[in-house]
Amino acid sequence: MIHFGNDYHRTGHPAVLSALVKAQDSYPGYGEDPLCEKARAEIRNACAAPEAGVHFLMGGTQVNTTAIAATLRPWQGVISADSGHINTHETGSVEHSGHKILALPGHLGKITAAQVTQCVEEYRSSGTMEHAVEPAMVYISQPSEYGTVYSLAELRELREVCDRFSLTLLVDGARLGYGLAAGDATLPDLARLCDIFTIGGTKCGALFGEAIVFPHGGDAYFRNAMKQNSALLAKGWLLGAQFSALFHDNLYEEITAHANEQAQRIAHAFAAAGIDMLFDSPTNQQFALLTQEQEDELSQNYVCQFFEPHGDLRAVRFCTSWSTNDEDIDALVGDIANLAR
Repeated sequence: MIHFGNDYHRTGHPAVLSALVKAQDSYPGYGEDPLCEKARAEIRNACAAPEAGVHFLMGGTQVNTTAIAATLRPWQGVISADSGHINTHETGSVEHSGHKILALPGHLGKITAAQVTQCVEEYRSSGTMEHAVEPAMVYISQPSEYGTVYSLAELRELREVCDRFSLTLLVDGARLGYGLAAGDATLPDLARLCDIFTIGGTKCGALFGEAIVFPHGGDAYFRNAMKQNSALLAKGWLLGAQFSALFHDNLYEEITAHANEQAQRIAHAFAAAGIDMLFDSPTNQQFALLTQEQEDELSQNYVCQFFEPHGDLRAVRFCTSWSTNDEDIDALVGDIANLAR
């Protein structure tokens, strides 16, 4: 079987594995080691944020929940698109921490500054603020769950609204590399516009791990929150070694750009076969609208993932990664061309 079901089905990029093999010295624990310090320095340099706080955690749900719990007061909630990962695929982890998700209808996985404005103004003009959850944070994913990307202009608009209402802007970057390669917002842009953002490793070439960046500070007690949320890894150098490898010689963006290019070949193959996509995605996730028979036919040789129903058709996700090679794409392209209509 050829895997297009997700972007973390392979153990890790060879450069990451090599870095781990070389990490055989004795190190201080809990992320206070030279490898983590080196990775922090490389991330700060890539973000043009020399004073940024940078921490390393093991997984995406863990880093989202820890960041939200550490930032919000008990009566506060977080604004998210209804399709946001924290709202749909994190098993109520944010709610388990005591915070409500204020879900707004997303368009292609994204929310707008106007929607955030309306949400906050409705709360503040209600006359009963003490009886309701206060919107205090905006959560977005870059790219979104649909593979779409927030433009630099959209991020600026969200920043302006967050400044206007004193909201924290948190960007979930579990797949950030693909968004950087496809969009016009850079790491320095994120560092300038966001209060907190994450840099995904698990879905972008690492064995596991996520970096969280506080470009403007505000993380004085974040390690306490990490420990309380079972997120402070004793052998922290295993995370530092991986992120140092990913941020050496621009590897992070190179391998995710490769995945995007392979994904576009898939999209073009479906278009050539007269098969519509759910929408245009510039990143490594492509959603084809297939009949059940077409999905079954492709599933004989490829791992793909049913995403959602779409009338009489099924939106099926095909996901590429750093490891997706030309031979696998060639095979899929050929089989797409031969699908029954």
